[in-house]
Amino acid sequence: MVVSGTSLYAGAAVAVGLFGAFPPALVAWFRISAAALLLLAFRRPHPRLFVGAAGRTAAIYGAATLAMNMTFYAAIALIPLGTAVAIEFLGPVAVAAVGSRTARDWAALGLATAGVLVISGATWSDNAAGILLALAAGVLWAAYIVAGSRIASDPGTSKSSTAVGFAWAAFLALPAAVWLWPDHPQVGVGSLALMWLGLGFFSAALPYSLDQVVMRLAGPAGFALLQAILPLVATAVGALVLRQWLSPAEMIGIVLIVSAVALRKPAE
Repeated sequence: MVVSGTSLYAGAAVAVGLFGAFPPALVAWFRISAAALLLLAFRRPHPRLFVGAAGRTAAIYGAATLAMNMTFYAAIALIPLGTAVAIEFLGPVAVAAVGSRTARDWAALGLATAGVLVISGATWSDNAAGILLALAAGVLWAAYIVAGSRIASDPGTSKSSTAVGFAWAAFLALPAAVWLWPDHPQVGVGSLALMWLGLGFFSAALPYSLDQVVMRLAGPAGFALLQAILPLVATAVGALVLRQWLSPAEMIGIVLIVSAVALRKPAE
């Protein structure tokens, strides 16, 4: 999970560097289309995985992933990376609570909600749109976990289904990507190709493939628990790479959210 988180947010830091030349939603499409190409080349999924029930399940997973990426990238274009991840994390904590329905888990959800409220109170007046986008990304993150657990339930095809889902998402969103493409990009073709592949590998192909392994071993609720470290990883990457220093109130909110996930009882 540490490797997955570091790779994921290092890729997000690269994405922030592209926001000056491309809309965040288009950068999110770069991410998933590059990941689809890399995973298709590596996994070479059977054609049957693209159609029928397997294809629909993979497509739903891919669509949830792309929508989550688009809203998350729109959020980090407006607010610090660590803040956005902490707010977004309310989604996985909710999945963990609903998945087990114990008093301890609902208390953890309440603690996480308090953390989000503390963060929101510190930054709402400066950027309400960024907070709302991060909350939307959290809802979509919950959908990603539920959809991902379904394809992870088959260890023989889970990684191939990840490639299929990303391919479907990239294909279905292609018209939107063409529409969002700027008339005069400020990035050269060679530089864009390198960043496109790097973004796809470090920010999608590697971490989401690792996610499938963790989901299969831990289940949806356990997966949400193990992600407790991600807000801290995102905060560290934001500070070291993007020079985004958080306020004391934001740090308190992040600590509350991490504590909430630590409080949550692991899945049996």
